[in-house]
Amino acid sequence: MAAGARRAGLGAAGTALLAAGLVLALSPSEVGSPGEQRGHVRVLSAANWSLVLQGQWMVQFYAPWCPACQQIEAAWENFAKGSEHLDITVGKVDVTQEPGLSGRFFVTTLPTIYHAKDGVFRRYRGSRTSEDLRGYILERKWEAVEPVAGWKSPSSIMMHGMAGLFHFSGWIRQIHSYFTGTLGIHVWGSYAIFILSTLLIGLILGLILVLIADCLCPSKRRYREETSELIERENAELTAVEEVEEAEEFSANELEEAAEEKEDISDGEDGAKSSEEANSSEDGSEEDSAVDEGSGTEETEDICEQQPTDSETQSSVRQRKSQVADNGL
Repeated sequence: MAAGARRAGLGAAGTALLAAGLVLALSPSEVGSPGEQRGHVRVLSAANWSLVLQGQWMVQFYAPWCPACQQIEAAWENFAKGSEHLDITVGKVDVTQEPGLSGRFFVTTLPTIYHAKDGVFRRYRGSRTSEDLRGYILERKWEAVEPVAGWKSPSSIMMHGMAGLFHFSGWIRQIHSYFTGTLGIHVWGSYAIFILSTLLIGLILGLILVLIADCLCPSKRRYREETSELIERENAELTAVEEVEEAEEFSANELEEAAEEKEDISDGEDGAKSSEEANSSEDGSEEDSAVDEGSGTEETEDICEQQPTDSETQSSVRQRKSQVADNGL
């Protein structure tokens, strides 16, 4: 019994030691855990990247599968060895492990190297040999390089959002690898799961937004009541204005009618006066015609009276002539 217990204890201890050895062999410290100093190069992660904002740094973004990154690995290590004499800290970021940092620095090509001096970032575009890297620091060539714009700076709000977007994309990639690798789901099946989950999340977010809108904004019934009250007020104001305008128009029409009546009355009086004057003129003309006729008759009578006297004088003259003739004989 005791021997069996010893053997079981030794077996358990051996198993524990073997597991511990496997954990140590596969631990991130061996492959460069985030934030740990590997030789002369500091491994940066999302947890300690803010160290770059203080002092002078040279940071390389790389990927293990990148051939160009593998070619400059030795030169980068040699450059990091003399970093103490250059008063600079050399770091690197594995974009496959830190997609958030790659998004924060907006890394689109590999390898990408940045120089940082007290939070001011500049993109290094020179040669990637250790001598050129040392000359870039010793000769202060970085002063001639234009810094990254403020809105594109890794510490800006915009780059915070970009880091979250890249981190979310890396998380989706890990889930996709889990579906296709561990669970053995077909690639198109994984795509279908992502599509359905996207639609479901969209519906849930839409429902949440609708609930928030209903809580913050007034309900339709209340909105309708308020709008109806406003409409009624506007209609009342419009009717009052129309009534005032109609009253003004009515008073104006009354004034016009009164003025027209006055004009008609004055026109009638003028017409009566003119008719009286016409009648009086006609009477005067009749009297004149009567007077003229009377004078005409008197003249004819005078003429008629004058005609016999003329004939009498002529006969008397003839008698005298005949008497003178008789006396002469």
